[in-house]
Amino acid sequence: MKIKFGSILLILSLFLTACNIGVDPKEHLGEIYSVALDSIMEKDEALSSEMKFIAIDMSNFDDGLSAKDKEAIITFFKDKYKVDVMEATFDELKEKGFYDPEKMSLTGVLLRIEKMDFKWNHNVFFEGSKFRSGLGAIGVEGTVHYKDGTWQMKESKETWIS
Repeated sequence: MKIKFGSILLILSLFLTACNIGVDPKEHLGEIYSVALDSIMEKDEALSSEMKFIAIDMSNFDDGLSAKDKEAIITFFKDKYKVDVMEATFDELKEKGFYDPEKMSLTGVLLRIEKMDFKWNHNVFFEGSKFRSGLGAIGVEGTVHYKDGTWQMKESKETWIS
């Protein structure tokens, strides 16, 4: 009887431990944000034509995002798109002269994540946008998920366009 009870206890504890083993998305914020922002960047390629820079508004990113993660995100975009990449809000871009008031547009694009929702099953839902001008912007929502040891885009779609 003791062996049977001990075996059941061992199996139950192994099962519960196995259910808790996993990847904590909060430990991979740089990779998750890079994947999400890149999916936004790939939408509506006309907004990216002749862009001089990519600005990423990180002002509302999770507090757990380290300076190293931010630098990794910027480096990822520099390497992939071969343009200047900076961390800046829209107001900061205006102050730096990257906004043309006559054309009412930026000389590059501004990427922004408005919402990030961490789900229990290694899925991270996000809402974001890509802005070039008042008449040249899109909204995107999607899901990043952990598969085969990396964070990957599961799905993304445009939700609005201006």
